Amino acid sequence: MADRVYPAAKPITNGNGNGNGVSAANPSFPATKAQLYGATRPTYRPQPHHRRTRRRCCCTFFFWFFLILLILLLLLGVTGTAFYLIYRPHRPSFTVTSLKLSYLNLTSSSTLNSKFNVNITAKNPNKHITFVYQPTTITILSNNINIGEGTIPSFKHGKKNTTLLKSSISSTGLALESEASTELKKNMKSKNGLALKVKLDTKVKAKMGKMKTPNVGIRVTCDGVRVHVPVVGSKKPVTASTSNVKCDVDVRFKIWKWTV
Repeated sequence: MADRVYPAAKPITNGNGNGNGVSAANPSFPATKAQLYGATRPTYRPQPHHRRTRRRCCCTFFFWFFLILLILLLLLGVTGTAFYLIYRPHRPSFTVTSLKLSYLNLTSSSTLNSKFNVNITAKNPNKHITFVYQPTTITILSNNINIGEGTIPSFKHGKKNTTLLKSSISSTGLALESEASTELKKNMKSKNGLALKVKLDTKVKAKMGKMKTPNVGIRVTCDGVRVHVPVVGSKKPVTASTSNVKCDVDVRFKIWKWTV
């Protein structure tokens, strides 16, 4: 029986079918797992846990920050309580005891001339605190219209002390705006008298033994003064009514450019 001869398989070529291509390499069969997956499968590399570490650092920082802040607030509260129990601090009080008006003239050209004499009583109710006042600016207002200014010199206000402050307040040739001038003329003719407000602006320092505070601004506003305007040319001053006067003391802290 004759042997059959099988022709060899044609090599697989890349090209246009003319037989000039390069034969492609065939992988050995059967292929191993390393051959099938090793070349194409990406190698896994564990990444460092940066985010988790940052979160832990932030949490730790905020924990210690709030803990320290809480401790400081607690110490401040304890110190403030101890200070209050030892010194029992109270604000000074002020009272307008006397106000006399010598003259208040308003010319046709809205120019104001005035003269006042004011007595103010300042009381320090504290047993262990002394107040030291800087020069004080005193202003007299009528419906928020400035009608006179003066100055009270600096003084020391001792413990459990009452001090009488005297000031002569005047204005010469003070020009007013037309609206303010018209309103002031109307109020000067009131049968109940001209309503006045006395305002004091100063800085004060408190002393407690060897301790002392920085200068703190205060404003004293006394409202409820009424006075009848004397006749032009009269030489006798008119005494104002001060029985219903109430004075408020406000502490004014200056933070940057704002005043609280």
